[in-house]
Amino acid sequence: MNTDAHQVLIIGSGPAGLTAAIYAARAQMSPVVFEGIESGGQLYSTTDVENFPGFPQGIKGPELMELMRKQAERFGTRLIPRSVVRVDFLERPFKVWTDDEQVHRSHTVIIATGSSHKWLGLDSEERLRGHGVSACATCDGYFFRGKDIVVVGGGDSAMEEALFLARLGSKVTVIHRRNQFRASKIMGDRVMSHPRIGMKWNSVVEEVLGDETNGVTGARVRDVVTGETVVVQCAGFFVAIGRKPNTEIFEGILDIDRSGYLVTKPGSTHTSIDGVFACGEVQDKTYRQAITSAGSGAMAAMDAEEWLEVFGFF
Repeated sequence: MNTDAHQVLIIGSGPAGLTAAIYAARAQMSPVVFEGIESGGQLYSTTDVENFPGFPQGIKGPELMELMRKQAERFGTRLIPRSVVRVDFLERPFKVWTDDEQVHRSHTVIIATGSSHKWLGLDSEERLRGHGVSACATCDGYFFRGKDIVVVGGGDSAMEEALFLARLGSKVTVIHRRNQFRASKIMGDRVMSHPRIGMKWNSVVEEVLGDETNGVTGARVRDVVTGETVVVQCAGFFVAIGRKPNTEIFEGILDIDRSGYLVTKPGSTHTSIDGVFACGEVQDKTYRQAITSAGSGAMAAMDAEEWLEVFGFF
């Protein structure tokens, strides 16, 4: 046994990573968490969280993540405000390099790097994120009950968002840059036949209108065929053009599916390399919620603990 190696290193500090840290720390595994450039994950940029159990009045995203962070530290987790830029899982103990050129060794690694929403790249979109601009209908749709909503996208994810939001809003307008959906026919048909969903084909958003005080008020949209520009009134602006799992540094090392997600073995968080585990949205293309990420983080810590015991490192 290499006494210089950690028992577990956790890459990522969102709900999955911090829950893994809490479980690992309580199991006396002395976890080290690399927080990355976005400490707290996506919830750190989320204003109101109303669907996380235990907070009947809701809680601010940054506040929730800070509570998780403190809980992990309480049990002895070491949090390092660095990003992991390179890994070596070919030799044991595993090696992990951070952006300050430090190398860390560990018998197990838990990957919780999450995924990133794809955005339109507009300055106004960035400025109004959290003030009416969102990429998660399940998370934020409730705040736009009875209001006009815009959904941008043409794939299955956009169709799902539009159908969900149509149950809440007074009207949903789907904006798509082409003249037909990329979504499956059944999903497209459901959207097209819904009485509260309208379409704007061959259109792109040039600007999201509004301010940080009053929130989103509309979107300036250009028809790519005619060049005509119109304003679509809305209070909620949802971008559903896809997600990108944060798996770049694991390419060629771990098994990754065609969508870019880490592959884990059925019923567990084990990746294609023994001793390396994955949890949260980096391996979950289906649910993608804070609570499911937290649950898989607990699973990863328990899987890592069992692995360490079996191989005599714990």
